[in-house]
Amino acid sequence: MKYDFQKVKKVLGKEKQFIHGDTALCYGALLAGCNFYGGYPITPASEVFEMMSKFMPKLGGVCIQMEDEIASIASIIGASWAGAKAFTATSGPGFSLMQENFGYACMTETPVVIANVQRSGPSTGQPTLGAQGDMMQVRYGSHGDFEIIALAPNTIQETMEFTIKAFNLAEEYRAPVFIMADGDLGHMREMITIPDKLELFDRKKPKVPPEEYVPFGPGQYGKKKVPEFGVFGTGYHTYVTGLTHNEQGFPATDDQEEHDLLVRRLCEKITDDREKLTDIEERNMEDADVALVSYGMASRSALGALNMARKQGDNVGYFRLKNIWPFPEKAIEELSEKVDKIVVIEMNTGQIYHKVKEFADCEVRLASKIGGEPHSPKEILEEVE
Repeated sequence: MKYDFQKVKKVLGKEKQFIHGDTALCYGALLAGCNFYGGYPITPASEVFEMMSKFMPKLGGVCIQMEDEIASIASIIGASWAGAKAFTATSGPGFSLMQENFGYACMTETPVVIANVQRSGPSTGQPTLGAQGDMMQVRYGSHGDFEIIALAPNTIQETMEFTIKAFNLAEEYRAPVFIMADGDLGHMREMITIPDKLELFDRKKPKVPPEEYVPFGPGQYGKKKVPEFGVFGTGYHTYVTGLTHNEQGFPATDDQEEHDLLVRRLCEKITDDREKLTDIEERNMEDADVALVSYGMASRSALGALNMARKQGDNVGYFRLKNIWPFPEKAIEELSEKVDKIVVIEMNTGQIYHKVKEFADCEVRLASKIGGEPHSPKEILEEVE
């Protein structure tokens, strides 16, 4: 499939549409040049699969149903190594099954995009209801030391835009990138505007001839810790393994120094750009004594609470995390120096709350809600007061 932006726009239809979040994930992927989707149906993410199966044949791409979520994530890793821009979407139980291969994608530096339309757990939980219970799992669910990038949209327009951004980041950092939506966002509907033009990050191919190519060595395009991607079938021969490997890709499992160099580079290629990747939305922070820290669907409730508090004359500010991982450590440190109290709003029992406490130098409180119903602004204000 040769990417043609105008053809994608034509297939998607009108510039302005009233769609739900799962469809927005599909639109964003296709606009970003996705040409392979490997998936398995699961509520509340099944509509992503449904829409990809509708549009992919019209654009010359591939949409395939695998036998389970383990096979789904494996298929997109393989497709990426064959040159595709690859995507999958799932929810809680499927996300758990994918964890081992998330680590494999990190270790093999495979650019893929995964959307998690989160539902309430544990186990089968509440399949049709939204939650934010996988925020720590996405960062720490696989084994070993690694870093990931995870985005948290809070509107349908942003869901589409963040999916495009996720594909760009996956290519730029040669790493899996996650879109952490939830069942409420996946199934609610809002107006979106399909962009007139896009800036897409081109996959960086090796500059050197095949005989000089070092598949896991220093990069040549300014990002010295991100090697170029010599995909299969282009003449660049790469040994790809989840084992500890040297710069040539060959196993070096007994070599402590090689393992140290490899894993630190895999982590640092992302954490070195922590400040660049930090993305915050602030409102009314100039005179705030209390900051409402939130992300995703919960941040919509936090915005309602902010408006109520301001009408009451309370000095409350709004501080939304758009990029959750890598965690915006410096931004939280600086925030805690400006306010007396931070209230973290989450649809879980407190996951990002613990990270905020780790880096904040002020009082930190948690406004937690679980059970599939988002916070009301009044419930948040009760915690503020």
